[in-house]
Amino acid sequence: MTGQTAFAAALLDPQTSPPPGLTDPEGRPAGRRFDVYRNNVSASLSDALATGFPVIEKLVGRDFFRAMAGVFLRAHPPEDPRLQLWGGRFPGFLAGFEPVAQLPYLPDIARLELGLRQSYHAADVAPLPLEGRAPADVLELRPRLAPATLILASRFPVLSIWLRNTTEPHLVPPRRPETVLITRPGYDPVPHALPRGGHTFARHLKGRLTLAEAVTATQAIDPEADMPAILTLFLSSGALTLDASHTPEGA
Repeated sequence: MTGQTAFAAALLDPQTSPPPGLTDPEGRPAGRRFDVYRNNVSASLSDALATGFPVIEKLVGRDFFRAMAGVFLRAHPPEDPRLQLWGGRFPGFLAGFEPVAQLPYLPDIARLELGLRQSYHAADVAPLPLEGRAPADVLELRPRLAPATLILASRFPVLSIWLRNTTEPHLVPPRRPETVLITRPGYDPVPHALPRGGHTFARHLKGRLTLAEAVTATQAIDPEADMPAILTLFLSSGALTLDASHTPEGA
C-alpha cells in the first residue's frame, strides 16, 4: 500500500490509526490533528450524500442516515472530485444493507432521487419541434428519448412516497407499483406517473419508428395501454427529441 493509499484509507476509517510518519509542525505525531481533518472529511461527504438523497434521509432520520453514510463512504469513496455526482452506488448499497431491510422500497426511492440528479446534469438537446405542426404531421416524426428523460419501474409506489415526503405531505401512497417518467422540460427535472403502456411505448422511441408506428407497436403488445394519456405526457413534458447526438441513460 502506497503512502497516498494508506492516507486515504485512514482518512475514511475512524478505526484506522493515522499513517506512520505523519507529524504536526512541531514534529510530534499528528494524531489529534488528523482526527479533526478526518472528521471534517467524513462530515462533508455525509452532507453531500444527504444533499443527493434528501428523501432517504427524511425516511430513516438524520442520525441514522449519518451513521449509514459513514458505512457507505468507506465502502464506496468518491472516485470523482465533483461531489454532486457521488452516490451512484447508493441504491445498490441500500438493497444489501441489512439495517434497512424492513424498508424494501428505499433502494427504488434512492434510484428516483439519483435519476432526478442524472436528469439535471444530462446533456441539452433541442426539444421535439411541435409548434405549428398538425397532429398528423407530429405522428410522422421519428423521435427518441432526450438525454434527460429517464424511466424507473418499481414494484412500490415510489413516486407517491417521494411526493409525500417533498411537496404533498397529505398524500396517501397507494398499495400498487408505480413507474416514473423523469423529464427536464426546463432547468429542473420533473417526475411524472407513467400511464399503463408508457414503458413499452418508450422502448420504441429510438429514432427509427414514427410516433404512429410506436403507438401501433405498443398497442400490439398491450391492448389496454392508455395511449391518449401516454402521448399527451410524452409530447408535453419535454421527453422527446429528434437529436441523435446523445442517448439517454436509464434510471
